[in-house]
Amino acid sequence: MTHLLPLHTSADARDHTVAVLPVGSFEQHGAFLPLATDTVIAMTIASSVAEAYPVLLLPPVTISCSHEHAAWPGTVSITAPTLYAIVRDVAESLRHSGVRKLVLVNGHGGNYVLGNVVQEASARGERMALFPTEVDWLAARAAGGVETGPETDMHAGELETSLLLHARPELVPPDYATHDERADDRNRMLTFGLGPYTESGVVGHPSLATAEKGRAALTDLVTTFADVLAALDH
Repeated sequence: MTHLLPLHTSADARDHTVAVLPVGSFEQHGAFLPLATDTVIAMTIASSVAEAYPVLLLPPVTISCSHEHAAWPGTVSITAPTLYAIVRDVAESLRHSGVRKLVLVNGHGGNYVLGNVVQEASARGERMALFPTEVDWLAARAAGGVETGPETDMHAGELETSLLLHARPELVPPDYATHDERADDRNRMLTFGLGPYTESGVVGHPSLATAEKGRAALTDLVTTFADVLAALDH
């Protein structure tokens, strides 16, 4: 992926029935990964999906619900109702142009509201999906040989660093393996934010990351996306 934005023309966008909207964030990822990490990951997944399936790739939503990371400089958030409204507006605009199916490719775990957007849209008879789900991520971890689970590997850890090492290695500094921090007990994070649990902002072991793990995890996600299309067609 050489560009963060899709560069297709209006002519290229014709005859699509499914669009994919990457949703990232702009939040701390320790002292070593970019604030835009989740956006880069969401765009990496969405771009890979668009290369494999006939879907319309949309530009990413780059700022979302990152309030749990507010203790660190650089983090920028919008409220859940704002993110909800953005997605609803995008979906409505797409329907006007004849694209009636929308997949939200979410790169940030704190965007809980996206699940509600999809549930409510489906109840109205609209065709919308959220990808990857927790189950999709677990399968991708297994396929990639990721050694740590989501309890330990929550933020800027093995999986995220592996995905960047594969897709955008220039964004990962040489000292990435020196930034491990473990904080498995985060039970009250919604109340306190992430600040009380980790000094660096990292929760996980980036030292375990490899480009091969990232490649295999991404390949599995692209394969799994066929199930999303099947669900939208159901």
